[in-house]
Amino acid sequence: MHLNPYGEYAVRLAASLADDWPTSRAGVEARTREFGMTMAFLELPDDHARCRAVLDAWLEVVDAATPDARARQLNDQLAAATAFPRLTDHDGEGWHLHYRDVDDELPRVLHAVISVGTALHLTTRGMTRLGRCADDSCSRVVVDLSRNGTQRYCSSRCGTRSAVRRHRARRPQVGTSLAQSPG
Repeated sequence: MHLNPYGEYAVRLAASLADDWPTSRAGVEARTREFGMTMAFLELPDDHARCRAVLDAWLEVVDAATPDARARQLNDQLAAATAFPRLTDHDGEGWHLHYRDVDDELPRVLHAVISVGTALHLTTRGMTRLGRCADDSCSRVVVDLSRNGTQRYCSSRCGTRSAVRRHRARRPQVGTSLAQSPG
C-alpha cells in the first residue's frame, strides 16, 4: 500500500517544470494544476522569477555528485522552506497532510512541496533515484520510479538512442574491409 504519494507527485512536478519551463507565472500555476494542486495562490509580480529560483536550487539537488552532497543540498532547502505540516480536508477529499502554509505565495508553496516531496522520494526509494538522463545528448531529469531502481533514461526513446550508439560503436566501420589478396 502506498501511504505517501507526496514524494512522487512533487518530484514529477519539479522534473516537468525543469524539463519544460513555462514562459509565464500562469504557465507555472497551470502545471501545478496538472499535477493535482488545487489551492489558489497569492500573486506577486516577481513570482515567475522566484519560481525559477526554486527550480534552479532543486536542480542542484538533482545534479549533486554523491548522496551526501545531495542530502546537504536538500537539507539546506528544507531548512529554508520553513513550512510546517498540517492536516487539511479542503475540497472534501478527506483528511491528509499538506507540507505548506495556508494561502501562501506560489514560489513558497513550490519550495516547500518540492523540498519535502524530494526528501520523501529519496528516503523512501533511495538517494540515487534522481538524476539526469544517461543519454549524452539529453539533460532531462530522471525521477526513478522503477520497481528495481535502475531507471537511467528519461524515456524509452533516449534509452534506445543510446543503445544504438553503443551498438554502432562496437561494430566494425562500414568501408573497412579485410586485407584483399592479390588477384
